Amino acid sequence: MDVAGWVWAVTAAAVVGLVLFDFFAHVRTPHAPTFQESVRWSVFYIALAVVFGVGLGMTSGWDFGSEYFAGYVTEKSLSVDNLFVFLIIMTKFAVPREYQQKVLLVGVVIALVLRTVFILAGAAAIEQFSWVFYIFGAFLVYTAVKLAREHHDPDHPEDEKAGDGFAVRTFKRLLPTVDEYHGDRLTTRIDGKRFFTPMLVVMVAIGSTDILFALDSIPAIYGLTEEPYIVFTANAFALLGLRQLYFLIGGLLDRLVYLSQGLSVILGFIGVKLVLHALHVNELPFINGGEHVEWAPEIPTWLSLSVILGTLAVATVASLVKTRNDARLESAGAPRS
Repeated sequence: MDVAGWVWAVTAAAVVGLVLFDFFAHVRTPHAPTFQESVRWSVFYIALAVVFGVGLGMTSGWDFGSEYFAGYVTEKSLSVDNLFVFLIIMTKFAVPREYQQKVLLVGVVIALVLRTVFILAGAAAIEQFSWVFYIFGAFLVYTAVKLAREHHDPDHPEDEKAGDGFAVRTFKRLLPTVDEYHGDRLTTRIDGKRFFTPMLVVMVAIGSTDILFALDSIPAIYGLTEEPYIVFTANAFALLGLRQLYFLIGGLLDRLVYLSQGLSVILGFIGVKLVLHALHVNELPFINGGEHVEWAPEIPTWLSLSVILGTLAVATVASLVKTRNDARLESAGAPRS
């Protein structure tokens, strides 16, 4: 896929323009978005992503269009899982609801910057070293196993430490901070001395977790496409609607009890796909004498997209059925399964 420099420039400018629009139209004036507002803008960003994918398929071929949609759906589903951690961090720092939009938008910007760096680094590594696919594949399989064992529970002690990462501890140790909010300001002056408010601290917490999220998402999407432009746009569109999605489904997050298991299946599938691809293009001398492993099958994009959508559908339906049954048993006084 040959993408001209001006296309990259226009795409990057459009993404920056959407971020600025989000800030001046919604975030600059602190407020808690209504359900209707969240629905309206979530639909807008999803529709924008779909229109872009259709345009990409019509202009560059539906092989690339299918890769984009597979990548977009994967990144969007991973971003939903990330919202669990965002919710825990927001709760831990007691961020007032009207200020949460600003925190999330800053988190989106940090994520866009970090993932752009990782995308470029990943593309350069793939271009020079085909064995990188082995590393990506093994990492995704490891992540899948870890995610399958994960349970999102705000009362879980591991979740309680979500906002106390190394970056936050270092920030608080090196710089003067206060515990109370001063509007949505990042700094405040007390007795002539400048202090940083919890608004900035929570942004550091969100930004540091974005690094961990990128470690999962970038190898996952490179398992679906090797085109940096598709990787970038799929990530950008998935992240641009993240703020609205947070307020739209925030109340539903605790009902998606099988989301982690569903995502583990997806990541495991993509990890296996990457390993098979690595075997197919193998150049490592200690594997098959440095020759390509011809019997290793290449999993087509349509199959990847089908597995991703099917797994998400099953995980969502199973989650809603379980939570409904648990609620019925709880109302009847019976113990939950």
